Amino acid sequence: MSSSEAPTAHDSEVEPENTVTGLPVAPALEPALEAIHLPQQGQTVQSNRRIVLISAIAILVGFAAGVIAKLLILLIDFITNVSFFGQFTTGFHSPSGTHIGLWIIVIPAIGGIIVGYMARYGSAAIRGHGIPEAMEQVIYNESRVPARVTLLKPISSAIAIGTGGPFGAEGPIIATGGAFGSLIGQFLRITGDERKILLSAGAAGGMTAIFGTPVSGVLLAIELLLFEYRARSLVPVALASATAMAVHVWLFGTEPVFPMPNITEPSGSALAVYTFLGALVGFASVYITRAVYVIEDAFDRIPVHWMWWPAIGGLAVGIIGYFDPRTLGVGYDNIQHILSGHVLGMSLVALVVLKFVSWAIALGSGTSGGTLAPLFTMGGGIGALLGVGANAIAPNLGIDPRIAALVGMAAVFAGASRALLTSIVFAFEATRQPLGLLPLLGGGTAAYLVSLLMMRSTIMTEKLVRRGTRIPSEYEADFLDQVLVRDVQSSDVVALKADDAVEEVRDWMAARAPGSGHQGFPVVNAKDQLVGVITRRDLLDTDLEMTCLVRELIKRPPVVVYEDNSLREAADQMVREGVGRLPVVSREDPRHVAGLITRSDLLAAHERRLQLANRQQRSIVFGRLRGARAKPA
Repeated sequence: MSSSEAPTAHDSEVEPENTVTGLPVAPALEPALEAIHLPQQGQTVQSNRRIVLISAIAILVGFAAGVIAKLLILLIDFITNVSFFGQFTTGFHSPSGTHIGLWIIVIPAIGGIIVGYMARYGSAAIRGHGIPEAMEQVIYNESRVPARVTLLKPISSAIAIGTGGPFGAEGPIIATGGAFGSLIGQFLRITGDERKILLSAGAAGGMTAIFGTPVSGVLLAIELLLFEYRARSLVPVALASATAMAVHVWLFGTEPVFPMPNITEPSGSALAVYTFLGALVGFASVYITRAVYVIEDAFDRIPVHWMWWPAIGGLAVGIIGYFDPRTLGVGYDNIQHILSGHVLGMSLVALVVLKFVSWAIALGSGTSGGTLAPLFTMGGGIGALLGVGANAIAPNLGIDPRIAALVGMAAVFAGASRALLTSIVFAFEATRQPLGLLPLLGGGTAAYLVSLLMMRSTIMTEKLVRRGTRIPSEYEADFLDQVLVRDVQSSDVVALKADDAVEEVRDWMAARAPGSGHQGFPVVNAKDQLVGVITRRDLLDTDLEMTCLVRELIKRPPVVVYEDNSLREAADQMVREGVGRLPVVSREDPRHVAGLITRSDLLAAHERRLQLANRQQRSIVFGRLRGARAKPA
């Protein structure tokens, strides 16, 4: 046996099981170099090839999402024309142009009855506005979306929207594209993470295909679905979104989805005002979100089966639509009119208020439809009204109500969903107004901050949070991935000789010699080359013969980690191999033990991270106190 002079403070915990659970090797033989279980590398050639494969599949998913988006739009237009105009055509006609009198009240309720029936007897997963349901599948079901949802979701949404539902088509197509990507992933032999990537690729492709906004489609997937920012997911999703954009150009054309007159560059004072207006819209987004869930809770208390809730919501939609038909349907034309400054005054107030009431009731009823277009309508309208008010108070600042509407459109979505980058980039891509970027950045960020301060969850995550799910909302570099093994390993290793007798080792442990209290020991041969690892429990096994040698206790080849591996790779190696400690070796000589790392060392690294964070926080507080004391009385 060989040991260092001073003991090390490894693993105070008791190993629950020893290393018997590996591949057994003959006790008299030493494992060959090839038998040593070396750590996997984070980015190998094989994983890069997987990115290429998944990217190729994602391109097909993006193309399919683009085609599905076009078919969904045609189906919505067809149902709209049949319901409100009695025409069997697929041309676009807004429900606001109908002249069917009181029938306008009944038609949304009929659509609600059909959607409720489909949800009860087809799949309850078609209820809702799409994105939260996709998030739910990612978190709870390994991104496995049932195949029937891929068919029923777009059909039910087309019926709900085509019969006057105050929703946008983007939510259903995002959900449908995601479901299609998940379905493809279920037919292929891929991992759950890769299936999540295909689901996100379909969702990003769906949003891009509807709005022609490829970058914001990628950002939406990152901020709301992927919960990560890595090359393995970013590359396939970006390629899917680019493919869907090509399909959008082919099927919809090259014009921006919300064209507006060119705006002028705002002054510094105007930028400050737009940022403040964004904060006010952020307040509105918080109460909009809360109102939706208050109404949803109210529907839960209605003493009828939830299948009938969409019909009840549809009746309310029809009544509101009778007084203001502009609230019916997708309302993309309303957004364009607001951004162009064509709707102002009481007409705009009525549109915003009635659209909100109609949408909140319909969404709370659990029918099928999207949230983006209604939020953009309300946010754009609130922003335009605030812009008119600011211009009346300070006309010399040059506040443009159209820019204020653009800021409001992005701010309300940033506040309600906390998808900040998606909101800003979407508003830019949808209008192609580069001079609006700075106001969008200021106003969107202000709304995002207000939402963080006032609301624990978002319109996308409230349902999941109520079920006890913790939704990641912030992405930061993994601390364990930034620290190398050699920075925390113990170099003062206590090793046992393979040819030592177990009786001698037990006597050494009973004498409480330095280093004898460890829970595990590397075993080396006469050349100090690593043979294996045994635990304290192995040595104290009462069934052992006292004359047996240490080498006979080795049940599996050694599991090691390199000095230049990260702590994340070390932790993954421990979990993968089912061990609690790893001998540390160099790449030049993987049979020579340079150190030892345990689970306790990983926790100690986290402890240092917390200590550093607390030290920085205290320095800020103490710095303020010292500054306050230094001020003259």
